[in-house]
Amino acid sequence: MFSFNSPYGACPKCHGIGTVIEMDINLVIPDQSVSLRDWAVMPWRKAGRHFRRYYSRLIGKLGRKFNFDPNTPFCELPEETRKVLLHGEQHHKRSGTEDWQEQAGDNEGYEGIIPQLERVFRETSSELMKRWLSEFTTVSICDRCEGTRLRLESRMVTVAGKRIQDVTGMSIKEAKHFFSTIALTEKEQVIAVEIIKEIRSRLDFLSDVGLDYLTLDRQSSTLSGGEAQRIRLATQIGAGLVGVLYVLDEPSIGLHQRDNHRLIETLCRLRDIGNTVIVVEHDEALIRCADHIIDLGPGAGRHGGYVVAEGPLDDILAAEDSLTGMFLSGKKSIEVPRQRKQPDKKMMLSIKGARQNNLKNITVDIPIGLFTCITGVSGSGKSSLIDDILRPALFQHFYKSREKAGLHKAITGIDLIDKAIVIDQSPIGRTPRSNPATYIGLFSIIRSLFEKTPEAKMRGYKMGRFSFNVKGGRCEACKGDGIIKIEMHFLPDVYVDCEVCKGRRYNRETLEVKYRNRNIADVLEFTVAEALDFFANIPAIKNKLQTIYDVGLGYIKLGQPATTLSGGEAQRVKLAEQLSKKATGKTIYLLDEPTTGLHFDDIHKLLSVLMKLRESGNTIVVIEHNLDVIKTADYLIDLGPEGGDNGGSLVACGAPEVVAACDRSYTAQYLKPMLENKVSV
Repeated sequence: MFSFNSPYGACPKCHGIGTVIEMDINLVIPDQSVSLRDWAVMPWRKAGRHFRRYYSRLIGKLGRKFNFDPNTPFCELPEETRKVLLHGEQHHKRSGTEDWQEQAGDNEGYEGIIPQLERVFRETSSELMKRWLSEFTTVSICDRCEGTRLRLESRMVTVAGKRIQDVTGMSIKEAKHFFSTIALTEKEQVIAVEIIKEIRSRLDFLSDVGLDYLTLDRQSSTLSGGEAQRIRLATQIGAGLVGVLYVLDEPSIGLHQRDNHRLIETLCRLRDIGNTVIVVEHDEALIRCADHIIDLGPGAGRHGGYVVAEGPLDDILAAEDSLTGMFLSGKKSIEVPRQRKQPDKKMMLSIKGARQNNLKNITVDIPIGLFTCITGVSGSGKSSLIDDILRPALFQHFYKSREKAGLHKAITGIDLIDKAIVIDQSPIGRTPRSNPATYIGLFSIIRSLFEKTPEAKMRGYKMGRFSFNVKGGRCEACKGDGIIKIEMHFLPDVYVDCEVCKGRRYNRETLEVKYRNRNIADVLEFTVAEALDFFANIPAIKNKLQTIYDVGLGYIKLGQPATTLSGGEAQRVKLAEQLSKKATGKTIYLLDEPTTGLHFDDIHKLLSVLMKLRESGNTIVVIEHNLDVIKTADYLIDLGPEGGDNGGSLVACGAPEVVAACDRSYTAQYLKPMLENKVSV
């Protein structure tokens, strides 16, 4: 009864989802200054010739029935007429024999533009029709359950004066307080004492891993990777198992320094009760707390794969070949800039009245042409401000995106930039066919070079011959993949090298064409560093290779499948692609925790790239917890002071030195020692 996954408890309209897909009037009739006769209704305008003839007749019938001129702009029609055209007549009843040709019938009444489109979208079995109609839909909160997912009867039951949706809408911190102070009768206590004890215990586990800002009804799809991992960690703590080997991949992702110690205490508790905990991590505080450290390297890619140092922290600090040890000991560091770029008060991108999620109707100014960091404890509203409001608003303005921006009054200063680009850690391609050379636009230049060789000219080969995506030059046995997939039915698929081309992707004739004794497959096997030397005399290729090399990716292969690149590597390939373009100096780059998965040395390289983009006049906006990035920024915007309902306020803004002096800021407590060249973890 109280589960939205059960038909007994789920809202009958949205079926327990909390949202419904509805036709958006602004998409169905995007320009209301157009008349029905001139195809104001976009789905009618885009329909096939047969349907357009029908709709043309329907428009005439509607005009006669509701006494209006179909040539009148839609916005100039009487409000009542517009309402009935859009939503139909109240007495409309759809008969079992009614079809799309009876829209304006007098017997059952007129169905309406919106209800008819929604009905077809709901009832059609054609995927093509569904995809087409989805262009005019939007996802909105279910008006029957108000997003709670539950039916009315379930929402009326109360415990201690609270309905179930009131409790699930609480943050973990608020829920802890509620269940600690809940007042029950003697009879209720007998029933609920063990239940409440279990609830309190589980809430404590979630709080201990730094998640007390999350609401209980938060959808799992909206959780970051770090948050989802810490929830699983809390589940394991609650299980109380011993003798278990736990493997965690960067559990500190998304955690502010203030919350890091609780995560460390949790991991130590797992260890102390008799478990083994292995953590893949770059966070300095976690590394320093480990009993045993294994440092791999010395470099990345083919330059790594060796155990550089192993043992307690002191052994790592003493290892001369350990890059990690050098940063931990202070022999290497990311320095505080001697000078910071100063903001111009006339050059500001202003988000006014931001009130999405927990944001408290704040106004935030982002300086144009500067490197700005958005800081604050976990759940303070950073992602709500940038990912939910700014990014969708910019994408709507520049790219006509259909995604709606979060709640805010206005955004000014957009005219100071000419495009917005998100640089994240998602793969640069979904299939192994994508690689760094194709993504950055390098492969087409290389193929053009092979086309101009004497052998290719003699054989009549064009550029397409040297593409592994096109018939003619590729190996047809593997379709240019270089690998063959073997289906194992109940086991994961196995991939083996193609027996015909031996993994080289091309047929024998194509590989006979060579440039400086190297064929196209050899070139794809080059690392960026090797290719830079090989193509040193060809500026068009060298310049693009140089940008990849400059972001610290000299070790990756030109033809390395996109699916094998790490998130940090994919992100830097995207940055290299931006650096290789002709700069307009008016681009805004948005990055959400770009240091995820990056070593200290990788962060140093990332910052160098961001500074290059900034020096070209571009605006960099980064959501970040990493103090090395924060201390390097020109300008900070610190949100908080807490997470959840106690966050969402503008705590401080200005240069890092200004924010570090703010007593209300948790970020300041950890930033100030770093600016004073003290060790802080």
